[in-house]
Amino acid sequence: MNTQPISDMLARRTPGYALEQAFYTSADVFQADMETIFYRDWLFAAVASEMPKAGSFVTHQVGAYGVIIVRGGDDEIRAFHNSCRHRGSILCKAAKGNAPKLVCPYHQWTYELDGRLLWARDMGPDFDASTHGLKPVHCRELQGLIYICLADIAPDFDAFAKIADPYLAVHDLTDAKVAHETSIIEEGNWKLVWENNRECYHCGGNHPGLCRSFTDDPTITGIEEGVTPPHLMEHFNRLETQGYPSKFRMSDDLQYRFARMPLLPGAKSFTMDLKPAVSKVLGRVKDDTAGTLSKYHYPTTWNHFLPDHSIVFRVTPLTPTTTEVATKWLVHKDAVEGVDYDLNRLTEVWIATNDEDRRVVEDNQAGINSPAYEPGPYSPVHEAGVMGFVDWYCNTMSQRLNPISMAAE
Repeated sequence: MNTQPISDMLARRTPGYALEQAFYTSADVFQADMETIFYRDWLFAAVASEMPKAGSFVTHQVGAYGVIIVRGGDDEIRAFHNSCRHRGSILCKAAKGNAPKLVCPYHQWTYELDGRLLWARDMGPDFDASTHGLKPVHCRELQGLIYICLADIAPDFDAFAKIADPYLAVHDLTDAKVAHETSIIEEGNWKLVWENNRECYHCGGNHPGLCRSFTDDPTITGIEEGVTPPHLMEHFNRLETQGYPSKFRMSDDLQYRFARMPLLPGAKSFTMDLKPAVSKVLGRVKDDTAGTLSKYHYPTTWNHFLPDHSIVFRVTPLTPTTTEVATKWLVHKDAVEGVDYDLNRLTEVWIATNDEDRRVVEDNQAGINSPAYEPGPYSPVHEAGVMGFVDWYCNTMSQRLNPISMAAE
């Protein structure tokens, strides 16, 4: 693919403005996004508790790549390309399941849960099974969250993990179970999904349920590292003295961020009545005014970790103008539906919010599709987070598409 036109567009972009139309519509840009970002970065894929025992697996599709994530007999979670080493058939067609071995449905080649080929019928005396194991995919578990990387050589994960670990540890995600999950297809480019997520400029006019508990105050939703307002710093400090890491942390390259954000006064969780959604809480955050640990990691996930439950979101591009957003509500593994939580109370705010976000993203995409579209300016008050995302995207694409020229600068 000739990526020079994309490099030219990146070079001429106006900082603080939306991107040119092609970034949201072009098949060539979409392919470059996949090859340059999604096939090279660490991607949030699943929750470890979805694979509770040996043989438990989930599958995930990222562009051209199908992946199996499976818990082995040694309790380690590994990832493999979902392609048999015989003639390439898909091994696991289900979204999730459990199997003592991974057996190809085509010719029954059989693999151990660690990827080794155990059995292949009538392959002759010179066949070496040890050279035909499943092809591995880089896989890391971080406090119950599973990340994968499709690159041959994965970028560093440890710096992110070192920062993330104490923030996540108090939420005990290894003790979680998935109480509910949804998957919606938004008719919009994946970058529009993220841009919408990174601001609450739109919240008051579009999210009546969410705005009962979540503030659209830009001094909270739009903070950047180093300029935390005093009232938010007081919130951080109060929680940190209780042992709950809370202060704003952002990576130098803008790819990930952590901050424990307050909810509106009186709100304990993301519920319509503002009360906790789950009585048997997930994690060790005992202060029910802690709000939400807001975490994002580009390009695939934003999360909310609350004192009573947690919510994880996964973004997966499908085409230049369609994106899957998968959401999972996590509760304590021993919490009983109908006793410790009501499923509707637990999920109604974010089910509605996701659908509202789908609508605004689709409206945004429809307007960008018009020949009359031209990039407009972001609000420096409300859309600093959007500018941060766009800067991360443009910097990442420029550096990877033009590594020599960027190094020279």
